Amino acid sequence: MSVDRPLIGVLALQGDVREHTAALTEGGARVISVRRQSELAEVDGLVLPGGESTTISRLLETFELLEPLRVRIAEGMPTYGSCAGMILLAEKVLDGRPDQHQLGGLDMIVRRNAFGRQVDSFEEDLDVAGIDGGPMHAVFIRAPWVESASPAVEVLATVPDTPAAGAAAGRIVAVRQGDVLATAFHPELGGDHRVHRLFVDIVRKS
Repeated sequence: MSVDRPLIGVLALQGDVREHTAALTEGGARVISVRRQSELAEVDGLVLPGGESTTISRLLETFELLEPLRVRIAEGMPTYGSCAGMILLAEKVLDGRPDQHQLGGLDMIVRRNAFGRQVDSFEEDLDVAGIDGGPMHAVFIRAPWVESASPAVEVLATVPDTPAAGAAAGRIVAVRQGDVLATAFHPELGGDHRVHRLFVDIVRKS
C-alpha cells in the first residue's frame, strides 16, 4: 500500500459509484471500481455505496464476490458502507428479505428503510464524533437506522431531537467498529467529503 495514496475500491454493482469515487479522490486516495474478485484482491479498503441492499446482496452472489468479501472484512480490510452499505455490514437486519445476505463486520442490528419510502427522505445537521469542522448536513433516503449495537460498536452520530426528526430522534446513524465505518446517510451526495477523508485516514493507518 502507498501510505500517502492508498488504493480504495468502490463496489460498482449498484448505487452512487461516481460520487463516492470523486469524494475518495478528493480525500487523497487512488480509486478503482470493484466488480471482480481480482479487483477486490488489489484494494487496501472498500466502499459499499447506497442502493438497494437486497439487490446488492444478490449481485454479490451473482458476481461471486459474496464469500471473498466476507473473508476480507473478517480479516480486517477497512470497509465503509453508506445507507444500503450499512445494512449489508450489520450482523442482523430487521425488515429484510429472507434471501438477503449479510457481510458482517458490525456487531449491531439495523432496521431497513426505517426512515420510510423515497418521498420521506429526511435531512438533518449532525455532530459526528471524530470529524472536526462543525456539524455535517446529512441526507437520508429510505435510510436504515441502528436498532441496537454491542459495546464493541462506537456510536459516532445520532439524530438530534428536533420537531422534524419525529421517530428518528435519538436513533444511531453513524458507527465504527475497528476499521469498519458506516453511515445511514449519504455523505457522497452533499459535497461534504469529511466522512470520506476519515475513511481514507483509517485505510492509511490500517
